[in-house]
Amino acid sequence: MKEKITLCGDNCIMCPRYNANTNEELKAVAKLWYRVGWRNTIVSNEEIACTGCSSHKVCTYNLVECTKEHHVSKCNQCSEFPCKKINDMLMRSAKYKEKCTEVCTKQEYDVLCKAFFEKENNLKK
Repeated sequence: MKEKITLCGDNCIMCPRYNANTNEELKAVAKLWYRVGWRNTIVSNEEIACTGCSSHKVCTYNLVECTKEHHVSKCNQCSEFPCKKINDMLMRSAKYKEKCTEVCTKQEYDVLCKAFFEKENNLKK
């Protein structure tokens, strides 16, 4: 299976946000992100559109800045890995996974698991 693993272990190739192309798909993703709690409101298609994590994006886990400071492209390349930021990120991710079991369809949940909830395994690669 093809992968595009982010610095924190997410798999962009499986992400509905990364894969959304049409206005309808983007709108559906914005609603899903709101239901899960990744956004406080249903945001515009322009705001939800994603081309993958990069240095210009804001990281709610504060990992983009951290990787720059440590001169690595992925967290698992850092001599301090796993650190408190990684452990905090994994704990937050586990809470979102639990929330997804409550607010997502089985299909949505399965996709989100592959995209976001295999971080720890992806970081070991």
